[in-house]
Amino acid sequence: MTQPIGRRILALVALVASCAALVLVPLSLYDNIAGLIVGIACLALATMAMFAALVTRGAVRWIAATASLVLALAVIVDLVVITDDWLQALLLVALTAIAIVATHTVLHSALTDRLRTSTLVPVPPATDAVLLVNPKSGGGKAEKFGLVDECARRRIEPILLGRDDDLEALAERAAASGADVVGMAGGDGSQALVAGVAARHEIAHVCVPSGTRNHLALDLGLNRDDVVGALDAYGDAFERTIDLATVNGLTFVNNVSLGLYAAVVQSDAYRDSKMSTTLDELPDLLGKKAEPFRLRFTTPAGDRFDHAHVIHVSNNPYATHSFVGGGSRPRLDGGVLGVTTLLIDRAADVPALLALVKAGRVDSFRGYREWTATSFRVDADEPVPAGVDGEAMRLRPPLLFEARPGAVRVRVPRHASGLSPGALAAMPLARRLGALVRVAAGRPV
Repeated sequence: MTQPIGRRILALVALVASCAALVLVPLSLYDNIAGLIVGIACLALATMAMFAALVTRGAVRWIAATASLVLALAVIVDLVVITDDWLQALLLVALTAIAIVATHTVLHSALTDRLRTSTLVPVPPATDAVLLVNPKSGGGKAEKFGLVDECARRRIEPILLGRDDDLEALAERAAASGADVVGMAGGDGSQALVAGVAARHEIAHVCVPSGTRNHLALDLGLNRDDVVGALDAYGDAFERTIDLATVNGLTFVNNVSLGLYAAVVQSDAYRDSKMSTTLDELPDLLGKKAEPFRLRFTTPAGDRFDHAHVIHVSNNPYATHSFVGGGSRPRLDGGVLGVTTLLIDRAADVPALLALVKAGRVDSFRGYREWTATSFRVDADEPVPAGVDGEAMRLRPPLLFEARPGAVRVRVPRHASGLSPGALAAMPLARRLGALVRVAAGRPV
């Protein structure tokens, strides 16, 4: 496939800006090693102060948070001092920004074209379309965007979820009545229930991102801000097959978290105030007197563990892990679970962990383990608090995780890229540069 001339020119711009920035950095730093050391030290101290702010309360927390901010600003000032030239510093920032934006734009468009020719299948409009709507999800997005009225204009039957309604039963009823496409306007937990029903009845599913985070929509390459536009998937659209996963038979589309994150989401206050609730819980979970969670598991290498601070099991692995279900997955059709575990031996190790997370090297932390598998088991002595697609639950042990490859067909609008951000995040720097060269030369990625 020949690359468009505009994309080829932008690829050349990205390559030139990248090379110029790489040349400017050593020229700026070679005669000021002391300034470089100061910058690294300030960054390390800022990380330690951030940790102190997370695991303490009261005045100590505010002092540590302020210190972290001041030290972070000191790193920026240090960059200007090192270069000894505002113009040179601004030029470096500008070249870096141009390189990043141009590279992202070129590779995103090129990979989108490839995806549409290799994975996405054109499909005609749905003949009997149903959309289940949670009016409370995402702070009332369904009403805000007028989804019910939009459904009427598009000949989609909307079914509003009431306070006492069983979502799974409503989806089963819609599928049994002859619907060929069943969609869900709600959060990821609701998406999982309806996708599971669609899989059982071998009909297509539509994801309408009217929840809070909408991680599934992100990895399907949908515009999460275009709630109404997602309804275009019921018309002339693209279709693809994705995996699902289960824990003790319960379907999830994104991930299940055990340990720290699961303990936080159990709080009744979490849904209304996520950040403040998390800050309130962390001192007890990561402080000096905190203990890891009694969760038993075995790695593929045969190593057995009876404690962990975090166990994160995802429907296909994430490009990067934040241990709270964030990030993005490069693909949704790999047919495997992504398993990540974290054990922190001492509270004093947390600053090092935070620094490695910032540097994108969390896999270097001694208590970090990551692998893929088609199944995984976790044992415990009592019901286990869990965050299942962000929903707080308690699961009875043993917890049996299983991948369900190619379980459900999903429709996406033709105007959606269909490309997960994780597809770019997982691409190493060398491969990105190689892809830019291929695009600039007019060759396919």
